[in-house]
Amino acid sequence: MTKTPLNIRITLLLLALILPTASAVTEEENIKLPELGSPSDQYLTPADEIRLGREFMQSVRKTSPVMDDPLIAEYIQTLGEKLLKQSEAIGQEFNFFVIELPEVNAFAGPGGHIGIYSGLILATQSESELASVIAHEIAHVTQKHLLRAFDAANQMSGKTAALLLASILVGAATSPDAGIALATGVQASAVQEQINFTRSNEEEADTVGIRILAKSNFDPRAMPIFFERLTHASRLYDSGIPEILRTHPVTTNRIADALGRAETYPYKQYPGKLSYFLTRETLRVRSFKDTKAAVKHFASGLEEGRHLNQEAHQYGYALALKADHQYEKAEKLVEKLLKSAPQQAEYVLLSADIAKQQDEAGKSLKMLETYYQLMPESYPISIAYIEDLTENKRLEEAKSVAQQTLTLHDRDPRLYRLLSKIEQKAGRKAESHRMLAESYVARGEYHPAIRQLEIALKEAETTDFYQTSRIESRLQKLRDLVKKEQ
Repeated sequence: MTKTPLNIRITLLLLALILPTASAVTEEENIKLPELGSPSDQYLTPADEIRLGREFMQSVRKTSPVMDDPLIAEYIQTLGEKLLKQSEAIGQEFNFFVIELPEVNAFAGPGGHIGIYSGLILATQSESELASVIAHEIAHVTQKHLLRAFDAANQMSGKTAALLLASILVGAATSPDAGIALATGVQASAVQEQINFTRSNEEEADTVGIRILAKSNFDPRAMPIFFERLTHASRLYDSGIPEILRTHPVTTNRIADALGRAETYPYKQYPGKLSYFLTRETLRVRSFKDTKAAVKHFASGLEEGRHLNQEAHQYGYALALKADHQYEKAEKLVEKLLKSAPQQAEYVLLSADIAKQQDEAGKSLKMLETYYQLMPESYPISIAYIEDLTENKRLEEAKSVAQQTLTLHDRDPRLYRLLSKIEQKAGRKAESHRMLAESYVARGEYHPAIRQLEIALKEAETTDFYQTSRIESRLQKLRDLVKKEQ
């Protein structure tokens, strides 16, 4: 899958932010960027950064397979928020997400959007190692490295600054090679300044990230250990350097410095949560193209003791068996797992799904209803319960559960899409389009949201003054917002 469209989009966004002040100037020497002052965030206002982040995520979703699995989405967001609480970004909203691609990489985009590739999660051997990468990316945001790049570029001519800044962000989202290619039009001295600036950023992100790790009760040594293992592996095999080592250049001095900082913290055991190992095994199963090869991998792993966590490996085996349509074996295995951990959402959902695959929809729904009553705050169980209620045409119950879940996740696009589906099945077309509009708003896609509201207004009952007024009010608010950002 090519990433070129994302690169182009990011570049255009940066150029749009940098060059408007220069549009009326004909000579490059006379172009001057806005004064930044001392704090670097004076150049990009919080509103600018949110808008850039929204555009950034739209590009990511269009060009990359962002995972929509509720279990994985909840796990990575929960882990990220745990680290955020011990950072300078406490209280700020961040979006953590997984891209289902084998690359070993991660990136921090504008507006607190942090992406982790599934290949990276599979390359880690402990939750602390995964947390170390996320903490490092959080540090890039909290230390305002992108904004400080704008600050540094303020001293350059307009065209040079534009190309340099575009190369910085393109390089961050893909690889230094892409950034260097884009920066060919930049003066050699400016390129060297960017390289030095990047190295400085990485060292600072290491320092801050290790501190976040330790305060969050993760192993601060995990960061240098993980990078050292990847560096060593890249020397042994011909598969090439992992992307994260390209986008986050690692030297022996950097590893040594990070290890030295980590050693200042007392040593202790960091076991890691079961949900980390379960997430990892879920991604492992999904990485297989051949279901029988997946079954063989997990069966031999259990037989030979080749696993990081036996319980999680059993869960992976059950997932592989289900994928291979060996439902009876999978069911027996997941029943044992449920006995040991009856409230583990992964086991509940797998058991319910197996029942559904065996044409036991009633059993699946009953199980989800029971567990929803026990754990109404569980996002993955709530989603599965809403979907099952909808499939069984218990639409008003599905709507009630979805609305209740929205009180805890009011910006979740999936919930609005589910509500749209429920309203559509109930024959309430205007409400269906209104909910679909809200799903677009939650994703920061205002133009399609406006189109859905316009359709909703046409579908609305003219006698229902409250409904039409609500749609008109929301429509006007979005139109004003789009106009303000133009």
